[in-house]
Amino acid sequence: MQIQWYGQSCFKIQSGDVTIIIDPFDKKIGLTPPRGKTDIVLSTHDHMDHNNSEGFDDVFFINTPGEYEIKNAIIKGMSSFHDNVLGDKNGINTIYTLEIEGIKICHLGDLGQKELSSEQVDAIGNVDILMAPIGGEYALEGEKMNTLDAEGVKTIINQIEPRIMVPMHYFIKGLGLKMDGPEKFFKMFNVSEKDAVLKFSIKKKDLPQQEEPQIIIMKID
Repeated sequence: MQIQWYGQSCFKIQSGDVTIIIDPFDKKIGLTPPRGKTDIVLSTHDHMDHNNSEGFDDVFFINTPGEYEIKNAIIKGMSSFHDNVLGDKNGINTIYTLEIEGIKICHLGDLGQKELSSEQVDAIGNVDILMAPIGGEYALEGEKMNTLDAEGVKTIINQIEPRIMVPMHYFIKGLGLKMDGPEKFFKMFNVSEKDAVLKFSIKKKDLPQQEEPQIIIMKID
């Protein structure tokens, strides 16, 4: 399995001849969206930096909670809240888990809850790779938004206990949205931008076994 990040919450997961894109964004945010042959597109919520399905032909598009089995991927979507006040007007966010090649990935989307409910933790289950936002408060088309920041993500990591954690949804060069950069997160978890990778490949047998999650920092091409 190979994983690539495009900025914001957008990832490409390549497993054999199956390609999955999560949270493709509109180019209006200042970054270059993914293109090319894709089999499955997941959207965690209906904001332009997460729901751009244009440019993908003949794909299986998922944007609601539910359980799906497509090709060799088992996908499960569950409801959560976008902001840290339950019931906030910014609405529902879908957390996805994907099981492929015996590896379980959890993508939190724009989760803003201060913690997961016990029901959500049970539904997510054991996780190998966690993709979680760290950029905190921002504004989108004049609306104030609130997602996990560097401090808040620690609680979620402790609840899920992933083997690998990949931070996402933070300010990088070129992004036209104002939010926290990764500096506080890097300091808290003792990681450095110099260790960032464009892509990484992983097999089930190579998953880390240590108690604390391995942090993988990614960069865009």
